[in-house]
Amino acid sequence: MISNASNVHSRKATQRLPPWIRVRLRADGQFSKVHETIRAGGLHTVCEGARCPNKLECYNRGTATVMILGETCTRRCRFCAVRNEPPPHPVDPLEPARVVEMARTLGLRYVVVTSVTRDDLPDGGAGLFAETIIQLKRLEGVTVEVLTPDFQGKRHLVEAVLAAGPHVFNHNLETVRRLQPDVRPQADYERSMQVLRIAAAWLPKLIVKSGLMVGLGETDDELMAALADLRSAGCRSLTIGQYLAPSPRHWPIARFVPPERFEHYRRCALAMGFLAVAAGPLVRSSYQADQLMAAAQTMENG
Repeated sequence: MISNASNVHSRKATQRLPPWIRVRLRADGQFSKVHETIRAGGLHTVCEGARCPNKLECYNRGTATVMILGETCTRRCRFCAVRNEPPPHPVDPLEPARVVEMARTLGLRYVVVTSVTRDDLPDGGAGLFAETIIQLKRLEGVTVEVLTPDFQGKRHLVEAVLAAGPHVFNHNLETVRRLQPDVRPQADYERSMQVLRIAAAWLPKLIVKSGLMVGLGETDDELMAALADLRSAGCRSLTIGQYLAPSPRHWPIARFVPPERFEHYRRCALAMGFLAVAAGPLVRSSYQADQLMAAAQTMENG
C-alpha cells in the first residue's frame, strides 16, 4: 500500500503534500522482527524519534538506525521531532552491548549509529559512541556508519569517535549558512564544517558524509554554496532530502522540491567531486546508507 505522507508527519498539517511525496504504509517483510528486537533491547531508533517517513520501508528490509544516549535531546532545533524535554536520560553503559545484540539478532552487515545531542555530558557522549563502534566491529563482516552531533566543536571528542574506527563518519550540515541561526539555534555552520574537516583529515582515510534538507527557505544559489563548502571540507558522500515539518509548531515548509530538481542537485554535487549522492524527496541521512557507501567505494576505487 502506498499513501501520501501527510499522516506520517501531522494530521494537523496546514499544507497539502504534492503527489510525488508518497510512502509505503504496509508492514510486511521483516517489520515485526525489527520492531520487536528493538523493543526487547530497550533501544531507540531515529526512525521513530524523528518520525522518518521511511520507517516502514526500512523495517521491512530488516534495517533501522539505532539512536544511542537516550531519546531526549538537549537542543531545540526547529526542524526536528526528537524529544527535548528535560531532563535527559542517564547514560547506560550497557547500551553498546544491546546494540550489538540487536545487530546479531537481525543479522545486520551494515549498522548506522546516531544519537541525540547531549551537551549536558562532559564528553558529549563521544565515549559511548566509541564503545559502540568498537563492540560492533567485533562482529565479523559488519560495517559501521556513525551520524554524530557536533560535540560543540571539541576536536578531542570528535577524534575519540574517529579513533574507534568507523567506516563512515556522518555529520549533517542540515541547511544553508543563512538559515542556521534560526533553524539550528544551538548549532553553528562553521562548527559543523570544522567537524567534517577533522574527520576528512583522519588517517586511515574513511568516507566522510553529510546531509542537507531543502524546502526550509533556502535559494538554489545558497544550496550550491553549501555544497561547495562541504566538498571543500572533505565531504565525499552526500544526502539531500525534502524537509517535512513534523508538526505545525515546527519550522514551516517554504517549498516542495520536485524530483527533477533533486536530480539536478545530484548532478551538480557529482560535478563538484562528491563520490556518491542520494537526492530525492524522501531521502534521509541514513536511508539505504549501505548502497551509498558501496557507490562511494566504487567511485573511489575507479
